[in-house]
Amino acid sequence: MSSAQKVAFLGLGVMGAPMAGHLAAAGHQVTVYNRTPAKAEAWTKKHGGKTASTPKSAASGASLVFMCVGNDDDVRAVALGQDGALAGMGEGAILVDHTTASADVARELDRATRVQGHAFLDAPVSGGQAGAEKGQLTVMVGGEQAAFEQARGVIAAYAKSCVLLGPAGSGQLTKMVNQICIAGLVQALSEGLAFGLKAGLDMEQVVEVIAKGAAQSWQMDNRAKTMLAGKFDYGFALDWMRKDLAICLAEARRNGSRLPVTALVDQFYAQRQARGGGRTDTSSLIELLRNP
Repeated sequence: MSSAQKVAFLGLGVMGAPMAGHLAAAGHQVTVYNRTPAKAEAWTKKHGGKTASTPKSAASGASLVFMCVGNDDDVRAVALGQDGALAGMGEGAILVDHTTASADVARELDRATRVQGHAFLDAPVSGGQAGAEKGQLTVMVGGEQAAFEQARGVIAAYAKSCVLLGPAGSGQLTKMVNQICIAGLVQALSEGLAFGLKAGLDMEQVVEVIAKGAAQSWQMDNRAKTMLAGKFDYGFALDWMRKDLAICLAEARRNGSRLPVTALVDQFYAQRQARGGGRTDTSSLIELLRNP
């Protein structure tokens, strides 16, 4: 863990708010910014710290500026421009983007920060809302070693693992691999559970048995019971997964990769969206099989 520092956190959604909370609990001086000011005010009432009216003012005087927003356009809006974070960052400050975004926007921000004498790390996370709340996220980082060494002690406040994987963009590319793997796992788990139910098996007992063998996965351990119960009102929203898979598919078109299973699962998610399930957990894919 790092000694107390003055930091900024931009974006207080279901991931950002608890992450910023862990920074405050670790003793850091946290200034927060959120597009909806009421969320920032509510956060400071709970955790202390300060609010700022713009990303620029939040970043002023901070040694580390963290972002966790929605997509590439949000990243640009918060980081760049007259009131963006870069306009307020001082010499030697580091911008850390926890948004799941494209590798292109990560490289764009890396160039922009270098021009202004700052450092940049693209650092998407895995672990979902529960991981953020428990401070047990996995952080995949792209950037320079020196900036990483300065930031990782602070990131440790909400991470169980934080690994530098290469130059700017590498964190986002690694997150794409993560999402590609998850997409196939969730669909396979959905098919297996739906098949077992049709076969008349006691699926809770089946899952207990096969989870001790080669079929075991995080998805099975954490989602099988709720999938069987038809509970999908939590976790990682399907809308977010579709955004992430769109990034993966676009990158695959650029680098010549073939993602046939990912593309197919994305179509299944689109069907769930069309049925109004965009805010349900990604594990709700099983509903397409149980209720065709």
